[in-house]
Amino acid sequence: MHLTLKKETTRPPGMNVLQQQATFDDFVQEFNHERPHEALAMKCPANLYVSPAARLCLHRKKISISKVFAGQKLGIREVDDAIWLASVMHYDLGYVDLEEETLQPIDNPFNKILLPMS
Repeated sequence: MHLTLKKETTRPPGMNVLQQQATFDDFVQEFNHERPHEALAMKCPANLYVSPAARLCLHRKKISISKVFAGQKLGIREVDDAIWLASVMHYDLGYVDLEEETLQPIDNPFNKILLPMS
């Protein structure tokens, strides 16, 4: 994947950082949503791992995240055996427990304390 990324996004390089980022974004979209992968039985990663209904599909288990995040890019990374951290943008949502097939939410990252105006 990294060799393909390099070949398709850096030759020629973007004229500036914004153009280069746009090229990377286009590659990610195509790689995850349009290109079938041999290792995934000729399916696209987006079709296997995150559904349009914001359900995470991982290791043949389906964990509902929230319809609020339907259509959004959801990031996951394994932090322990069968425990995955689910994030949106740079906000951590909670931990996916594959054995329990649940999402254990963490503190609301969007809930900010509002101070009274003076």
